[in-house]
Amino acid sequence: MFPAASLLTTLLLALSIAASPVEVRNSPVTLPIARRLNTSGGAINLVQHDQSRAAALKNFKGDSTLSRRTGSITVTNDAVSYIADVGVGSPATTYYLIVDTGSSNTWVGADTAYVKTSTSVDTNEPVAVDYGSGSFSGTEYTDTVTLGSGLTITAQSIGVAATSTGFTGVDGILGIGPLILTEGTLTDEPDTTIPTVTDNLYSQGIISEIVVGISFEPTTTESDANGELTFGGVDATKYTGTLAYTPLTTTEPASYYWGINESITYGTTTILAETAGIVDTGTTLILLASNAYSEYQSATGATLDRTTGLLRITTTQYSALKDLNFVVGSNTYTLTPNAQIWPRSLNTYIGGTTSYIYLVVSDLGTPSGEGLDFINGYTFLERFYAVFDTTHSQVGFATTAYTDATTN
Repeated sequence: MFPAASLLTTLLLALSIAASPVEVRNSPVTLPIARRLNTSGGAINLVQHDQSRAAALKNFKGDSTLSRRTGSITVTNDAVSYIADVGVGSPATTYYLIVDTGSSNTWVGADTAYVKTSTSVDTNEPVAVDYGSGSFSGTEYTDTVTLGSGLTITAQSIGVAATSTGFTGVDGILGIGPLILTEGTLTDEPDTTIPTVTDNLYSQGIISEIVVGISFEPTTTESDANGELTFGGVDATKYTGTLAYTPLTTTEPASYYWGINESITYGTTTILAETAGIVDTGTTLILLASNAYSEYQSATGATLDRTTGLLRITTTQYSALKDLNFVVGSNTYTLTPNAQIWPRSLNTYIGGTTSYIYLVVSDLGTPSGEGLDFINGYTFLERFYAVFDTTHSQVGFATTAYTDATTN
């Protein structure tokens, strides 16, 4: 017997169109998310956090050798995150989990301890993941997981952390990346994958397609409930115009993630020829291969701010700033000058000066041609609606009411 949500599934399936995820309006398969700056450890070093994460992402080889665990990457506290309130157990304990498209394990216990209930089943399997910007190790359980208002998954695999680093102020991660990223994380069964939350929503008949739609909005406050996850389809109220899709890249290592091919222009000048990279909610900034980053810095006239690690421009340079264009297939997604700068009201949280203007484009740390040459982090995603579609092996983007906003 499928859950009560199967009626919704039937309706959504009837409405679906080939190669296009179904639309969901005011559906119980939506989960609010909130952006939060982690200020518990003082000023945030965005660049250090994102570059450490990028190095770990590039180290994953898609096999069971646990190659992502290099042990040599600096661990930093999570900087800026989108947080979902997720219930685990029956009765449920609420955990505040980072929404991460760049990993696929869901786990708890970094801050709030795991509470065992009648639905908790210890698999006795050790589990561990290194994110570059943090890590956890512990034991894999299965338990009841509740997303949003009553959306319940039974026997969901979750990690229970015995130790964790880099996750101060949050309880763990809600992993919504591709299934392959879980391979090798069960240390006694290196060839085994772990069904993700999205996989189990589908297999239990709660959603009709393995699709997640994500809506973020720019914010100028330290914490703001300004996002939404939609499981099983897309929320047409969150975007404008038409969703356009691009196939997942086949270039490794970007192909292990939500990887796409794109080129980038600053104004009319190409600074990164078409290449593979990823779309990642767990990365704050927009990271470009070092050669493209250098071209962007030169074109904008920006100087490196030693305190924050970010590029800094003057008000005169800001006035002259050109659009930064992300060309994906036949579609162009433009970050306006305002979308290229860090929210000025939040400068002090990143160790910056109130009157300065900082850019959100930073250095990936490696040259182009290595199979993962850019990361479109959530400073990109705050301006565009995104769809992560496993069923059709594609990623979709659409403009929103905030694409051209001047909030920063």
